[in-house]
Amino acid sequence: MAPRPERGTFKFDKYYLVMEALRESGYPLTEHAPEPCPRQWLEAVHCPNYVDEVFRAAVPREKERRIGFPVTPHIASRVRHTNGGTWLAARLAKRHGYAANSAAGSHHALHDTGAGYCVFNDLAVASNRLIAEGDAQRILIIDCDVHQGDGTASLTAGREDIFTLSLHAEKNFPARKARSSRDIALPDGTDDDGYLEALSRNVPELLKDFAPDLVLYQAGVDPHVDDRLGRLALSDSGLVARDRYVIGEARRRGIPIASALGGGYGDDQRAVAERHARSMVAMAAESTKVAILAA
Repeated sequence: MAPRPERGTFKFDKYYLVMEALRESGYPLTEHAPEPCPRQWLEAVHCPNYVDEVFRAAVPREKERRIGFPVTPHIASRVRHTNGGTWLAARLAKRHGYAANSAAGSHHALHDTGAGYCVFNDLAVASNRLIAEGDAQRILIIDCDVHQGDGTASLTAGREDIFTLSLHAEKNFPARKARSSRDIALPDGTDDDGYLEALSRNVPELLKDFAPDLVLYQAGVDPHVDDRLGRLALSDSGLVARDRYVIGEARRRGIPIASALGGGYGDDQRAVAERHARSMVAMAAESTKVAILAA
């Protein structure tokens, strides 16, 4: 088991609890174990010197402070697998319509350092590799974490084949925002109706105009009203409606979509894990429903 940090609100046991909640949900799931992400895939996006620091578990203290926890050999192995998991989820989504990575969504990691509990940026790494291998030509990254996906925006800036959409709380971390392809900065206290209205104004338009052949979805549950690090006010049903909407819009157009876990924070780790599990089950069910309707 990964060590808990001495300070902060990040808890590694959330990932174990998410899988436990998924297995207890009764929903028919097929589990896949990803291979570790190859070093060269990471170095294609991140600074090779930083990748080497992580692989050797020799990340400088100032970078570990920015990440929020020590990068031990166990963590180095974990983040290689979670990055491999997003790439695998995308490949499975191309086959089945939808697939989920039950970890990752590490959207704060930058070129030469991690940040905000993120070591490597799986969304950028997977997108780069999928396009390089010819598995996708145009990828839309929809980021619905409560925090802006600054690392993803920075790492994919200037690319015409990757579009980043970030819906986030305007006054939340990071203090200095990057520039996504499109940023939707929401005021404190935005509720279910306000959030879904913002989604509906942007997602269909981008699916039509950018015309991606693959969507990666950062499905953080930290917009929840009870999240410790959130400033928005989505309810349990609001989060489920958000996820069903995003999946449904993609699948109705025949676009495969893969989700990554993203953020979710609180004293009750089981409650947070259950939010994540409900999110993934709702997305899987919506994808199946849309596929059946389209058949």
